[in-house]
Amino acid sequence: MLFSRVSRLLLHKSNDQIPVSLFRHLKTLPSASSFDESPLQTRKKDDYFAVVQHISNIVRHDYYMERTLNKMRVSLNSDLVYRVLRACSRCGTESLRFFNWARTCQPASYAPTSVEYEEIVMILAQTKKYESMWKIIHQMKSQHLGLSPKTACFIIEEFGKHGLIDQAIEIFNKLKHFDCKQNVDVYNSLLFALCEVKMFHGAYALIRRMIRKGEVPDKRTFAILVNGWCSAGKMREAQDFLEEMSRKGFNPPVRGRDLLIEGLLNAGYLESAKGMVRKMTKEGFVPDVGTFNSLMEAIVKSGELDFCLSLYHSVCKLGLCPDIGTYKLLIPAVSKAGMIDEAFRLLHKSIEDGHKPFPSLYAPIIKGMCRRAQFDDAISFFSEMKLKGHPPNRPVYTMLITMCGRGGRYVEAANYLAEMTEFGFTPISRVL
Repeated sequence: MLFSRVSRLLLHKSNDQIPVSLFRHLKTLPSASSFDESPLQTRKKDDYFAVVQHISNIVRHDYYMERTLNKMRVSLNSDLVYRVLRACSRCGTESLRFFNWARTCQPASYAPTSVEYEEIVMILAQTKKYESMWKIIHQMKSQHLGLSPKTACFIIEEFGKHGLIDQAIEIFNKLKHFDCKQNVDVYNSLLFALCEVKMFHGAYALIRRMIRKGEVPDKRTFAILVNGWCSAGKMREAQDFLEEMSRKGFNPPVRGRDLLIEGLLNAGYLESAKGMVRKMTKEGFVPDVGTFNSLMEAIVKSGELDFCLSLYHSVCKLGLCPDIGTYKLLIPAVSKAGMIDEAFRLLHKSIEDGHKPFPSLYAPIIKGMCRRAQFDDAISFFSEMKLKGHPPNRPVYTMLITMCGRGGRYVEAANYLAEMTEFGFTPISRVL
């Protein structure tokens, strides 16, 4: 009951209205990881996150943050500080003030770990507070805490996104002083920064250095440079790069053509990507299923559904095995376009391929039939899915009730509303 009282007060009263004595009980506040899944512990977990949210609101909005936090007298721990920082990740100055307050508040029962240090470093990098970021990094070094490759990658890429390539190279070169290994991920991040500012010759030099240092290029290494060339409209250079790396014995984990197709898609050259896939299929080759799905997604967004279906059938004849992602793209698209027969063919094909028809896969078909006023067919298909052991979830019930209501099928809507309640799904306000 104490946690419920605290939660209600935190969420519904202003800072000046909350009794200071009540926050003294928060000295025993556990971390979220200490909760099990019993109903009582679940309620305590909810109250814990309510406290995190309240402190986050203070950090973001209270001008006298430190004074208000001191009044709360909450006992700090690593989990609480980390979650507050995550919630305030867009507020660099305020997050730094909170972090400094947490480190120095009395009594001194909390000492930051590398997790909180790295979180505040990433927040400061993201919000362009570079001077403060460097101060925190040096504090970490004085505390004998190293910088992880993940954080280093984040900082380098943030510099690259803002065109600050000199700063990206500076931190890359300084990583050994912060006990951070220059692994393939770190090299890829600097490669990304170089490509962001179109320094492709520097990117080539970095890859050569990477190989000399014993790091093996991975898929992202190839993809970053190919995407960079394609975004600059230089397909020939991208192809030359892949051929050169192949001659040196470093073949990408996926085929070069797939990388080129994805590069063209990322650069917005849809027609060029379509042309390359058409050429591949004429020669009897098919793209990787991941590349094919990326192309399908782009074509669906452009509204060229007939071409999309034609390409799908062509590559299937050549031996491509679609995955569930392929069907999750195509079934909703054809259902929305009113191509119900095609949607059923795709659904049955997915079942033949061994995929279970989960609710978000068959719900678009039901919605498509309701839009065409085929309510009897939609209701029959809905019942068939339930009988075959594919029970609907709350969004499917909500959609079906809404569509029945719009079509004047009020009796069916009422029956489904009662049915979903019996199954324990709470109706949302718009279906009541």
